[in-house]
Amino acid sequence: MNSTTENRPGVQRQQSGSFWKKLLQYGVPPVITIGLCYLLFTGVDMQEMSRIIRTECRFGYIAIALGISIFSHVFRAMRWRIQLDALDVRTPLGILVLSIFGTYAVNLILPRLGELWRTGYIAQRQRAPFSTVFGSMICDRLSDTVTVFLLTLLAFVIARPQIVSYLQQNPDMYTRLTAMLSSPVLWGAVVAFAALCVIFWCRFPQSRAVNAVRSLLTGIWQGFAVVARMKGKGLWLLFTALIWGCYFAQLYVCFYAFPLTAVVAEEFGVTAVLVCFVLSSLSMAVPSNGGIGPYQWALMFGLSMYASAVPGLTREYALSFGNTVMGCQTLLLILLGIITFVLIAIDKRNNKTTADERH
Repeated sequence: MNSTTENRPGVQRQQSGSFWKKLLQYGVPPVITIGLCYLLFTGVDMQEMSRIIRTECRFGYIAIALGISIFSHVFRAMRWRIQLDALDVRTPLGILVLSIFGTYAVNLILPRLGELWRTGYIAQRQRAPFSTVFGSMICDRLSDTVTVFLLTLLAFVIARPQIVSYLQQNPDMYTRLTAMLSSPVLWGAVVAFAALCVIFWCRFPQSRAVNAVRSLLTGIWQGFAVVARMKGKGLWLLFTALIWGCYFAQLYVCFYAFPLTAVVAEEFGVTAVLVCFVLSSLSMAVPSNGGIGPYQWALMFGLSMYASAVPGLTREYALSFGNTVMGCQTLLLILLGIITFVLIAIDKRNNKTTADERH
């Protein structure tokens, strides 16, 4: 009795911590999404935006872009299969494709939960250890992070004249950015934070936070170690290039869906699309529902760099473009999600029937 009473405060603290963790994980993204969307539409002429979409959008290009996006999901499944095969988790390609479709559909509702869902689904269906499948998924997502980082560097090198020109046209922003990057306070804070992390790591090696970071780093290391020694590394790199090539091609085709964004693509070439592509890719790091909100802001900011050279490329026009692209992508993910969960239910029923017949 006393033991139960003594343990109760600890249990309550654990439940309280779990509650706040779940609130931050699942409550913050909708707030960010709603807040960014509110700011996005504040002061915008909604009738003008509706007119632009109805009269100027060539939805045939949007349809082609959506078809390309489906190929990107298939290539992602094919790349993931190489990693899983190296871990002895043999999975049919069709099942992996469904897991990728389901991931993006789940992320529309609960951001970041999609990756956990697909890990659990594959681990359960293939009767594989969750940690093993999770490690391969971590590697899959981390490789995307590395790719975005490399593309960001490429964009800054290629589009440096346009970026400098944009900042010079906005002297207040240029002055603030220069002052921030040259501030000794900023770099002093970075060094102090790094030093505190090292001290905490050395002083409290068995703390929960350090153990969590250590486990994460171990999982990441194991995931990349598998890539380093697995067969088919060249094919894995090829699929990585195809995935991101599809993402870029998808946005490039979308530029031709509207006359003025087509002018941007024609006058400034691949560079302009690359700038918008990198910004939109970086926006996906913001915790929101399926990127809704940050994605449109990123495209709008990217297009604003070329607005002075393209008459009529107003905020309403850029927002019309961003909302159309994001809206159609979201509808496609919802449709693929519905199809996915119907097929998964059928697959589970068939597997259960087969198991019953064996018994």
